[in-house]
Amino acid sequence: MSPWDEGDWPGASRKQPAPVRGIRIGRTGTTWWGQRWLGALERLSREYGTRLARGKSYARAGRAHDLAVNAGVVSAQVTGSSVTPYDVRLTVPILADDHWAAAIAAMARRAGIAADLLAGQMPRDIDDAFAAAGTSLFPERAVDLAVHCSCPDWASPCKHAAAVHYVLGDAFDRDPFLLFELRGRSRREVLDALRRARAGGHDAAAEPAHKGPTQVPTVRLPRMRANCYDALRAPLPVGRRGSDPLPSPPGAGSAV
Repeated sequence: MSPWDEGDWPGASRKQPAPVRGIRIGRTGTTWWGQRWLGALERLSREYGTRLARGKSYARAGRAHDLAVNAGVVSAQVTGSSVTPYDVRLTVPILADDHWAAAIAAMARRAGIAADLLAGQMPRDIDDAFAAAGTSLFPERAVDLAVHCSCPDWASPCKHAAAVHYVLGDAFDRDPFLLFELRGRSRREVLDALRRARAGGHDAAAEPAHKGPTQVPTVRLPRMRANCYDALRAPLPVGRRGSDPLPSPPGAGSAV
């Protein structure tokens, strides 16, 4: 533990007041994906439990501000003891194009996942699709999450970075598609690709073996002249006693 962990840095003034634009969070991890993000943070930072607790206090007090989420990078500032806010950067690897392609193909094959995403919801089994692509939407190892803060604390994460983690978890609770953004794809890019995959997807085994033009049976009639339209095409059949008589019209009492 750093000897300065529980107090101000040497030579620093008392803590600055939280800025008006600070992001104040309440309850964290209100969704399963928010819990998953914070769980990854806590799992990868077990040695720094005190920093995490103080970081949560900072986040609840609104000391984190100017949060920005871009592909692979989260940036923010945290107001602490220094007159100048600390700069915090969290970096997460952007998923490769082939991982995204395989994950989207897996999403398209599962109607429940596709339906939830197209309805604006994050399905609980979304990471199964990424697992099928050989990756994960969430940080799994220490190398999946790099932290930098301009403060002098050597711990990773320090309380300022932890505050940004909690603020980010709150942002994920409100907009789960920020997870896609952080991993390199916008919500629109993912949903458009998913629609294309669903529209073009089919079970090849269900396709007929012959894919050539369908042969439709036709009847070919010989060419004829208009004045021959009523002529017999062939002689009438002859019975054993000569020509069969034409049938008589029904009588008055016959059933019609």
